[in-house]
Amino acid sequence: MELRNQTTVREFILMGLINLPKLKTLLFIAFVTVYIITLVVNIGIILLTRIDPQLQSAMYLLLGNLSFIDIGFSSSVTPTMLSALLSERTTVSFNACAIQMFSTVSFGTAECILFAVMAYDRYVAICNPFLYTIVVSKRLCLQLVASTYVSGLLHAAVHTVATFQLNFCGSNEIYHFFCDIPPLLKLSCSDTRVNEILLFIFPSIFGGGSLLIVVASYVYIISAILRIKSSEGRRKAFSTCASHFTAVSLLYGSTIFTYVKPTSMYSQDQGKMFSLVYSVMIPMLNPLIYSVRNNDLKSAVKKLMYRSLLSHRFHRG
Repeated sequence: MELRNQTTVREFILMGLINLPKLKTLLFIAFVTVYIITLVVNIGIILLTRIDPQLQSAMYLLLGNLSFIDIGFSSSVTPTMLSALLSERTTVSFNACAIQMFSTVSFGTAECILFAVMAYDRYVAICNPFLYTIVVSKRLCLQLVASTYVSGLLHAAVHTVATFQLNFCGSNEIYHFFCDIPPLLKLSCSDTRVNEILLFIFPSIFGGGSLLIVVASYVYIISAILRIKSSEGRRKAFSTCASHFTAVSLLYGSTIFTYVKPTSMYSQDQGKMFSLVYSVMIPMLNPLIYSVRNNDLKSAVKKLMYRSLLSHRFHRG
């Protein structure tokens, strides 16, 4: 269904990340590199978790879905940002802006909830290791993963419909590098109090609820780790959780600062900075964070490279 707005504004102008022409080329090269790394590493993890027999547990099913979400999240934002860096004027139609908002909110919400699911997975693995395969079954994992996507789609639908029912009768210049909710609310000449309430309630439910699950899981996890008598055992247990905790801290810290506050307190420059962190940098960092500390993934990569090398030598011979 086409989204319509009863105003004279029919398109928006994205002002981009920065207004300094001398830095635009350098930033373009940097973020093209970030985007390529994001795609290559996340696609690599998806393929590894699909083809390697040693990576068929619930943890890697969740990790593969995290990589899929990161690809979608980054691809919803980065191409538009790169376009704004190359051109002086980047325009987006109402419908294109709505689609971008829907996409970023749905992927962002799904990632927050998936982190909570991953925290629960780590809780069961460390606190109830003998029951892990029974409690965290493949069926349960698939149900939880499906719920993350459904929640993301519902959350995105609420904000997209609510935002594009507003009137935009003044400036159409969005001081951002993509169609995000807070800068659009600042542009509207309608009463945005309902939107601000929605922007506080729903991120608090999805983001805050997910964060509570993460925190509760880690309270139990840390308690269980401290009861381990072996220092080597404690080190290994902490190592399995450190990656997840690092990724969670980056995502929740940047998104809570951006969304859970009134529009009147929204700072355009700070909004850009934190949006850049959660929508562009985190999708690249997540697979790197998980890969560096994961011996199974590193082993799978080495095996795949070894097989590729053998196959190459065989065909040459």
